This record gives sequence, C-alpha cells and structure tokens, in this order.
Amino acid sequence: MTQVAAVRIDPERAQVYAEGWQSWSQTGSFPVTTAPLPVTSPESLAIDCQYGQAAPAGVFQGSGLLAVDPADGGPVTVFGAREANSRVPVVQARLCGEELIVCADGPVTATQDRGPGGMPGALGRWADRFAAGLALRAIPPVWCSWYQYYSGVTEADVLANLAAMDTLGIPVGVVQVDDGYESCPGDWLTASGRFADLPALIATIRNTGRRAGIWIAPMLVGRSSELFASHPEWVVRDPRSGEPVYAGAVCRDSCAALDLTHPDAAGYLAGVLGTMRGWGVSYFKIDFCYAGAVEGSRYAAMTGVEAYRHGLRLIRDAIGPDALLVGCGAPILPSVGLVDAMRVGPDIAADYEPPGGQPTMPSQRNAARNVIARAWQQGRFWVNDPDCLMLRPQVQRRSEWAAVVERYGGLRSCGDGLRQLDDWGLAAMRRLLIVSPVKPVD
Repeated sequence: MTQVAAVRIDPERAQVYAEGWQSWSQTGSFPVTTAPLPVTSPESLAIDCQYGQAAPAGVFQGSGLLAVDPADGGPVTVFGAREANSRVPVVQARLCGEELIVCADGPVTATQDRGPGGMPGALGRWADRFAAGLALRAIPPVWCSWYQYYSGVTEADVLANLAAMDTLGIPVGVVQVDDGYESCPGDWLTASGRFADLPALIATIRNTGRRAGIWIAPMLVGRSSELFASHPEWVVRDPRSGEPVYAGAVCRDSCAALDLTHPDAAGYLAGVLGTMRGWGVSYFKIDFCYAGAVEGSRYAAMTGVEAYRHGLRLIRDAIGPDALLVGCGAPILPSVGLVDAMRVGPDIAADYEPPGGQPTMPSQRNAARNVIARAWQQGRFWVNDPDCLMLRPQVQRRSEWAAVVERYGGLRSCGDGLRQLDDWGLAAMRRLLIVSPVKPVD
C-alpha cells in the first residue's frame, strides 16, 4: 500500500464511503470513528472480499472507490480507479487524529468535489465521468420464483403464478425461472426432475405476451456435476496446490470457478446460452459472477478482472444484443458497460436481521443499507436492482422494504407466490411493479 493523501476532517462528523467488491459486499457511508462491521464468516471472506481478504481492524476499504466527506466545510474527495479493465485497486483509509490517511495498492485519482448533494452528489458526478456515454435500457417488471420456492421450485409453481398474474391483475412483464430447474450447477441443460419440459414452459410464458427469463450461474461448476467429472481441466486452480479454486456453494453443492479463458469451456457455455436463447429466453440473470474474477491458474494468462470481463463479453455475444442481462454477485466497477442491470445489495429475506449479524448475509437490513448507499449508480452505470419486493404477511417490516424499493430502486421485481399476498400486499405490488426508470435517483 502506498499513501496517496492525508485528508483533514472533523472527526465527530466526517464520513467515509467505501465501495464493496461485488453486489453483496458491505457498502455504505460510515462515520470515520465507526469502521464497517468486520467480515468473519469463511464463506463471506471467499465471496464478498476482494482477493478473499477483509480489511484490517479499524480500516475502511474500498474496491476501486473510496470517498471522504470531511464535514468541515471542505470538498468531498473521491479516490477512484482510473479504469477497471485489468485490475481494481484496493483503497484504504485509517483515522489518525484529525486526518484520514488514504492508501492504495494501485493507481487512483483524487478528485475534490464542491458541488451540491454531499457524498451522493459527488459520487454521482464521479460516475458520470467514469461511465460517460453509456446508453441504458428500461426493463419490464419481473416475477421471480426464488423467494417463495427457493431451489424446490417446480414447473407447476411457475404455471400457477403465471395464471395468477392475469387473475389478480399483477403487471408482470418478465417471468424468471430461478435456481432449481437444473440438476446441478454447470449441468444447466439437464433438468432437476421438477420440470417436465423447460422449453415448453418457456414457450407458455411467451405465449402470454411476457418475456421469459432464466437464472444461471455461468461462472460456477458444481463439484458433483457431470461437467466437472468430464472436464476437470476447465476450472480455475490454485497455482500452489493445483486444487480447484473454491467459488461458493449453490444448492448445497460446493462449486469451483469455470475458466472461461479455456476455449472449450467458453464454447460449452456459449452453447448452453445459445440453446436457452433458442428456446425463447430473452432475460438472463447471471449470478455468483465474482467467480469469474477469482485469482488462480487459467488456460490464458489473464488477471482475474480481465478473465471476468472476457467472460461477460462471451455471455453477451451468446445471448445477443436484444436480450436483457442482469448481473448479481458481480464485481462492481469491472461490470460497468457490460450489463443492463446490476444487483446492488445482498439478497432480501423474510427476516429483517441477518443470520449471525454478518453484514453481507441475506436480510432486509443488509439489502436496504446497500441499496441506499449505491443509489448514485442508478441511471449512470446501469439500472440498479435492489432485489425483489417481498410483501406477503410473513415478511418482517415489509412496508419499510417496499418504501426503500420505491424510493431508491430501479428494476422492479416480485418475489412472492402471488396467492400468498393479502390485500395490502396485492395493492402495493400492483402500484410498485412498473417499468424500471433509467434516470438517476433524485
């Protein structure tokens, strides 16, 4: 780390904004005397922290972006990466008396901003420069199977909700079949057994006049998959041990990172996505995308960020320019310009508080924190995806989550079994499911 600045501040009122590595990573503006909650879960360290490393105690750490509001009448200073095409610099700040000592492990530019709007205003203007010239697309409102049925979803569940959309007057434009249709991560075209005919289901969705959407984690390979058994050479490996790099767990299956720099692995994934596009899928939610950026031994000599961006371009080529592409669990700055929408926080959940107090686990508290903190990205980098509205009666503090989505969200989606909604939930869902705005949040 190299010191890049010493910023004079008012220690009692100053704030630091620290950008998280990927969608679920802890992000927000924090008092300089209160560092973010530490990440202690081994799973979270591997998934949510750049290079798998949490910040030292008492240190604010941003992935390519950190900003300081001194609260003493001086300008907001934004320390931002010059680009994020090959590597994302880590930026750290530590309180020392009445100064914040800012260090980075790569090139960053310090911009002093005296414009209106405080921290969010300064970050928005920085984003306007970083993402200059991007053309954004609006996205229809979405129904997603995950938050009612999780990985146990069946074809019958999707069909029942498809019928309920018309019966109940819920304005859904995209029906997204989420995790659970596949037999194993990586074996995307092999059905789980709960779907008799996925192509026919896609056709049924389209025949209602709606887009068909699908969830896929294209950069993961389940250790128990046929793909892993047949092609172990297609995964990223630890250069020291030679073992596959752990990249998370999906449906309780430990997963490795797919090496999309390998031409055969790339061809396989392109074939999977092309087949889905041929079924009529035109909305792709790609999840656990951070796996494409893990460091390790690959077929081609690329950094993790280079490999990740290579993978995103491959995906876009496979699905075509007209399909909608939504990133999730994805490195933030390296994704700019390559996806139409981006999840900006951890998963929502029926519970307000996260399990074990972990700052990146599914919960309303964690989701709302990130959605509010990253509101400046909406309409500049992409359409922000705050995650689904969950409005059934069993959801804690559901009206608060609805208010956050209404105020800060871009992409509007529903995660409830529609027959589970009460009168309040139905009325709120009808009102809030609108075509996503593409302008910045006021």
